[in-house]
Amino acid sequence: METQPNIAVVILNYNGQHWLEKFLGDVVYKSPEAEVYVADNASTDNSVSYIQENHPSVKLIQNQKNYGYAGGYNQALQAICADYYVLLNSDIEVIEHWLTAVIQRMESDHKIAACQPKIRSYHQKKNFEYAGACGGLVDKLGYPFCRGRIFDTLEKDELQYEKAIPIFWATGACLFVRANAFHEIGGLDDDFFAHMEEIDLCWRLQNKGYSVWVEPKSIVYHVGGGTLQSGSSFKTYLNFRNNLFMLYKNLAKPWKTIIQRLLLDGLAGIKFLSEGKIIHTWAIVRAHFAFYASIAKLKKKRAKTFQATLYPINILTAYYLHGKKRYSDLTK
Repeated sequence: METQPNIAVVILNYNGQHWLEKFLGDVVYKSPEAEVYVADNASTDNSVSYIQENHPSVKLIQNQKNYGYAGGYNQALQAICADYYVLLNSDIEVIEHWLTAVIQRMESDHKIAACQPKIRSYHQKKNFEYAGACGGLVDKLGYPFCRGRIFDTLEKDELQYEKAIPIFWATGACLFVRANAFHEIGGLDDDFFAHMEEIDLCWRLQNKGYSVWVEPKSIVYHVGGGTLQSGSSFKTYLNFRNNLFMLYKNLAKPWKTIIQRLLLDGLAGIKFLSEGKIIHTWAIVRAHFAFYASIAKLKKKRAKTFQATLYPINILTAYYLHGKKRYSDLTK
């Protein structure tokens, strides 16, 4: 008889009691083949007591402080023994058998180290959702985009991306990852705190010879923006800083790309200024200085081999100059 893999669904929580009340019961009910954990990042609301009183079957891990997404998961996953981890945001609605297709896909090829389901919007159920859509990619300048989402343009899911394929990155909102591969590469990078750490993880997995996939047979619904709102200058800071971190760590020859990004990030800062968003312009400046101050530390983290392949286009040019707003437009 074939042994079933051990699956741990791990929800990282920080002051998200309202999301736990809304979605945790469903996750428990619809994940009978998995152990469900909540890793609490030292919440100051009543999250912990809510779980203890209402979901006694859920295993609770209490971190000593708010380590962010990367550090919070690294702390928690050290304490969990499983074949697969499913890193699940607290603001996600799952459906019946949501685990099955993705785990089957990963079981079919042990070189698949990470995988994601199709991510649709909780509020607009027929649309792809920003954080992952139907699989993530990175262009040659390091800009992330998705099958079903380029920048802020979200596509309706008309079953146009139903094929399971290798992708560049799987969303951190619902990230299936092979536990031994996760630990082999040292887990998530704590220094990212939040944002783009899943892209960095997937990039490092590929540099180690693993692959990353999307399995659209599985669908989950994501609210989005549950931790840092899109208007947050701290989110702007993290996105720009972490993107530079990621490029320096994982590109064989990073400086040509980083110099181009310096110019493009400057344009982004000017755009924010023209919109009266001075605090976001300052966030970009701070992000660059933080990157330069971290180079000595990042140098020790640089990959030894470089096997990952970036998408061979400039997504900015394709989107803004050529009007290619959909992923399917890029192949025309």
